[in-house]
Amino acid sequence: MKKRKIALRHLAILAVLLSSIIACDKDFANIDSDIINNDNATHFGTGSEKFEVIAYTKVLEPVQTNALPSNLLGDFEDSASSYGRTSASFVTQIRGTLTDPDFGTSAVIDSVVLTIPYFSTPTAFNADGSTDYELDSIFGGGSFDFSIYESNYFLRDFDPTASDIDTPQNYYANQTTGSDMISQVQLEGELLYEKENFSPEDTEIELWEGEGEDFGVRSRIAPALRIKFDADIQQYWQERIIDMAGQPELSNINNFNNYFRGLYFKAEPGALASTQGRMMLLNMASNSSNITIYYTRDPFTDGADPVQTTYTFNFTGNRANFLSNDFPLTNGDETTGDENLFLKGGQGSVAEIKLFNGEDLDPTSTVDNTFELFKKEFVETDDDGNFVSSKKLINEANLVFYVNQTLVNANGDEPSRVFLYDMNNNIALADYFFDTANTVAPEFSRSSHLVPLEREGNEATGDGVRYKIRITEHLNNLILRDSTNVKLGLAVSGNVNLEASSIQYDLLSGDDQDKVPVSSILTPRGTVLYGNNTTDETKKLYLEIFFTEPNN
Repeated sequence: MKKRKIALRHLAILAVLLSSIIACDKDFANIDSDIINNDNATHFGTGSEKFEVIAYTKVLEPVQTNALPSNLLGDFEDSASSYGRTSASFVTQIRGTLTDPDFGTSAVIDSVVLTIPYFSTPTAFNADGSTDYELDSIFGGGSFDFSIYESNYFLRDFDPTASDIDTPQNYYANQTTGSDMISQVQLEGELLYEKENFSPEDTEIELWEGEGEDFGVRSRIAPALRIKFDADIQQYWQERIIDMAGQPELSNINNFNNYFRGLYFKAEPGALASTQGRMMLLNMASNSSNITIYYTRDPFTDGADPVQTTYTFNFTGNRANFLSNDFPLTNGDETTGDENLFLKGGQGSVAEIKLFNGEDLDPTSTVDNTFELFKKEFVETDDDGNFVSSKKLINEANLVFYVNQTLVNANGDEPSRVFLYDMNNNIALADYFFDTANTVAPEFSRSSHLVPLEREGNEATGDGVRYKIRITEHLNNLILRDSTNVKLGLAVSGNVNLEASSIQYDLLSGDDQDKVPVSSILTPRGTVLYGNNTTDETKKLYLEIFFTEPNN
């Protein structure tokens, strides 16, 4: 009896060892790819393989531009990518910090100041307490003609043409709601401000107060679009706002939005239109973005000095950007792919990408398609094509896009980042969420998945060479977790961090599936990349996969 127990025990141990060996040989998906290579593992080898990709230009329908976190303003020629001239204007509601305000008796305006910060980075802190700044998200080196009007157009909250009365009203880059055009007559009410050849300044703004020896710097603010309206425009604000105290027009938000419909920020080519022009991204969501009315009123106590106080409007209401281009773009070849991929931000274009001919598992066919052949090369599957065990471990998977410098005259002005996304579900790929975000320096954020543009000589102003996009987790999801082989989209990006929390924005196409990343809308930059149909084999777009497999 004792000998039989010992024999059974030996058989059990042998069975465990055999099953372990078989499991090791069949399924090694958990092996750390960093320690498996030909030098230190005799049972495993590494290799690489390139797979064909279909990629083509997709010209965007007018993009949704309401509810953007920031807004473009200016007129700019993107000489870097030969995309011609882009103009950006916007209309915005203003909203008082208090409804039904009481301005007191005999209230008279002293000044009215508009402030909207630029995006900027401190570069030096000086001994006198001042700070030097470098402006971010400024495009071009010229200027544009800038004006501000009171808008006569009412920005609706809800779409009256929708079947659901709670459907928000969208506004689009082509200055429409999708069902009606917004005319310049509606937008250009009373002119409040104009300046020819305007360009943003990178200097800190000093705020002064006092008289005589007490006169000095009260505070400093970062570079901003800061306008002190002229005296005649102060009278306009006096009549439109201060003198309306106690009236129904100021009693609630709805009444006010109908009474004062907003401001229209208009950009046009300047007298120096032959230059590159200038465009800027304004930080409308900043707490410092406001219009402040400084006024003096009678004191509450007889004999006391007049009281100086303020009333503030912010830009938290509806806003819509209007974008126009003067360049033609055409859709590419969805079947064979393109020689060149044209990417343009704002109201522009993206690239659509099909891995494995865009095919997915097809249980109705007896012949394996391109995707099924790829999947069977890397994993064992059941009769329905579902994952059973691994044959090869994907260590890294990349899409590499080379810049076509014969069509791009960049001088270092190409977009530093591009963004790859799932076009079927309008979300970032798994690799995006596995990567590390950098909120302090977005230009380096999620740089393992979305590798920043490689430039010649690694110089900041060097011509662009290539973008590398790592999609390792996306490929592993396809073969190990039976995910769908979705169509991918590639767009230029002004800030890849925005895609972590922002929904993608609609296109004026009537198809709910057609959307575009917000970080692409907020940059006018463009570039041209080699596609899969180029004759230059060294620049051709491929899917590159590096893998580990057992030496059988």
